[in-house]
Amino acid sequence: MGDAESPGPGPVSPIKNFVAGGVAGACLLLAGHPLDTIKVRLQTQPKASSTQYVLYRGAYDCFRKTVSKEGLLGLYKGMGAPLAGVAPMMAISFFGFGLGKQLQQADPGKPLTHTQIFLSGCLAGVFTTVIVAPGERIKCLLQVQASSGQSRYSGPIDCGLRLYKEQGLRSVYKGTVLTLIRDVPSNGLYFLTYESLKNFLTPEGESVSQLSTSKILLAGGIAGILNWTIALPPDVLKSNFQTAADGKYRGLVDVLRTLLREEGPAALYKGFNAVFLRAFPANAACFLGFEVALKGLNWLAPSL
Repeated sequence: MGDAESPGPGPVSPIKNFVAGGVAGACLLLAGHPLDTIKVRLQTQPKASSTQYVLYRGAYDCFRKTVSKEGLLGLYKGMGAPLAGVAPMMAISFFGFGLGKQLQQADPGKPLTHTQIFLSGCLAGVFTTVIVAPGERIKCLLQVQASSGQSRYSGPIDCGLRLYKEQGLRSVYKGTVLTLIRDVPSNGLYFLTYESLKNFLTPEGESVSQLSTSKILLAGGIAGILNWTIALPPDVLKSNFQTAADGKYRGLVDVLRTLLREEGPAALYKGFNAVFLRAFPANAACFLGFEVALKGLNWLAPSL
């Protein structure tokens, strides 16, 4: 990663980032959650055996069966937990990225290198894991419970409280290391791709801030796809680890070893179709929501 062409980040406003990040997260969730539900159900369904048929043959089959059995709202199962954490998560993510750029930039007028942008994105991944890990644990449990037909938890709050009462904070944060392994490098690539594409798509002599809606959507969508290319294997491990019965796996390496032994390397890309179908529209909506909200805030309160 050599010298890059990213402009200086400018001053970071935590309030604007929080509000714009909330808009971005809501856009991402509304556009992407149905396919996230399909992804988790495909990742965690039991392997076909002589006594048991595979429940879903693929992404479309899972979509069709979910809608026919649970209605369209079935695709939004488990959305309460990530929605409750989405505004602070995206705020911290974009703030962490901006802070990472500021910390590495002695001269605001000097462009950052690709490496510096990547490391700034990695910092955003570290920041968001504190909120993401418990939300993901609750989301996965609710999504899997809905597909199995067993109703152990009545909703996200009930699930979180029962996890805490039964085994404490450690249970709520089960899978945090895997969330870090998934989110730190993938966030680095995510923001690096978005920043680089924005600069690449900006005509010579024009400002990046004047980029058209279609180009923002394109940059955000491609960034989302590349993000999940490296995030999916640890995401599969995380989903299996977080939804497994207590004591089933001794640790992260055991999850990997068991999956590879039982299902082979292809198991690490379970839910591939659902993830990549979701990644482009969800992340395009996310970045567009952020950019539009930020422009609106800058117009409403330029001095904030």
